[in-house]
Amino acid sequence: MCDDDYEFLGVPDPMLRSSWEHCRDIVLQAETGGYDNILLPSGYALGIDTTAFAAAIAPMLRRLALLMAVRIGESWPPQLARQIATIDRMLGGRLNINIISSDLPGETLPSGPRYARTVEAMRILRTLLNGEPLDHDGAFWKLKVDPPRITTMSGRAPLLYFGGLSPDARDAAARECDVYLMWPDTRDNVAAIIADLTERAARYGRTLRFGYRAHVVVRESEAEARAVADRLLSRLDVAQGAAIRARSLDARSAGVAAQTALREGAGGDGYAEDNLWTGIGRARSGCGAAIVGDPDQVLAKLQMYRDLGIDAFILSGYPHQAEADLFARHVLPRIDHAPLSRT
Repeated sequence: MCDDDYEFLGVPDPMLRSSWEHCRDIVLQAETGGYDNILLPSGYALGIDTTAFAAAIAPMLRRLALLMAVRIGESWPPQLARQIATIDRMLGGRLNINIISSDLPGETLPSGPRYARTVEAMRILRTLLNGEPLDHDGAFWKLKVDPPRITTMSGRAPLLYFGGLSPDARDAAARECDVYLMWPDTRDNVAAIIADLTERAARYGRTLRFGYRAHVVVRESEAEARAVADRLLSRLDVAQGAAIRARSLDARSAGVAAQTALREGAGGDGYAEDNLWTGIGRARSGCGAAIVGDPDQVLAKLQMYRDLGIDAFILSGYPHQAEADLFARHVLPRIDHAPLSRT
């Protein structure tokens, strides 16, 4: 969705550019491949529009759920609530929302106010999508409105996924989200983040579920998987990789800084720990590491995260369709998986 599909990282391929046709084919393949849910990311300056795409693809799906990213800085919450309810109806009740604490285009709010605005937005959305009238007197919105006549299929707000590592982001997650998303990290750091967010949420009388976003390279042998990972970077120009990272809207976030630290602390082969390869981050901002190995190793790595408390995985690879097919054949049938639902 955001012009981030490659055969060789950092080398644009016209056949893999963000387009209706290419993104449609990825989603339809995910449905036939047995996946439960698919992330539709969003970038103001990159790719095609996420909300429009979600509405277009919804009637084509029979079982797959959509995780639609929405950029709060670009949204008016009551209108967004109506869009969410409408698309959820088109999907038969299978829409989830990934909240992004974005700025307005051309605006740069400090972290504290930006995340405070995101907290307000999540509260507004949850109230309206739960079918309740809204009387909100906040710092960013002052609204007194009835809920949308069009409700979600369940009559309740969908699951709100949200991520961020800064103190302000963690507090926002503890206050309002349902599923806290994190990017790849070492086992100990993942455990520490889960413990911290669990404690923060408890202060507000809440509990969180946890999701893990990572890339995957799975092949029949570890040696083959490592060779494929190396091939991904074989045509990367260092300056081009730096330019890709710099142009990202989140290039200076705490999460990106953590991915940089993970990459810089990795061994000379780019592995931060067994089967966690940081080379992806040399050619992209954001999620910058991949689980690399044979099917047993990938499955064991995912199970380790599950044992730590991860409930949901958002996985991807390069090129998207080819790696999704490999994961669907080698790993997915061995996982007891189902759509994440409200508890």
